[in-house]
Amino acid sequence: MMNKFDVFVEVDDERWIKKIPDIEDVVIICQKVTVECVKNSVSFLKENKNFSVNLSLSNDQEVCLLNKEFRGKNMPTNVLSFANLDGDDFNQILKIENNIELGDVIVAFETVQQQAEEIGVSLKEHFCHLWVHGLLHVLGYDHIKEQDRIEMEAKEIEILEKLGFENPYKE
Repeated sequence: MMNKFDVFVEVDDERWIKKIPDIEDVVIICQKVTVECVKNSVSFLKENKNFSVNLSLSNDQEVCLLNKEFRGKNMPTNVLSFANLDGDDFNQILKIENNIELGDVIVAFETVQQQAEEIGVSLKEHFCHLWVHGLLHVLGYDHIKEQDRIEMEAKEIEILEKLGFENPYKE
């Protein structure tokens, strides 16, 4: 089984801390539940390695710049994920390195807060959903194809339920 799974949190916007004072604890709890729920379906997690993910608690301005640069969309979005396993050399790195950086997840404060208000959930709950969503991306889940979307959403629902939150996809 794996040695360790770290999350390196960078607070780029202090409003995250003001609105969710225990956000770093929340991040770790979400990460642990997510890894526990996917460890049997994500083959590389069975490797005896140290894994890490970088999480940036950011804002619309920064996310807009990244979204424009990497996705060609000149607008903010709630969460961006950059998975290192998408790279051609991931399997080679997995063979030779003991410390595996899985990627980056960036969340935009204003967009997440606005969406939470619109859907009638707390900022903390919506953040947890988007953090789990981004984390699943860096673990290899995707939602481009319909079957992959169904599988990823089911995994999100399972994880969020274990965290005590409602199904975010219910009508």
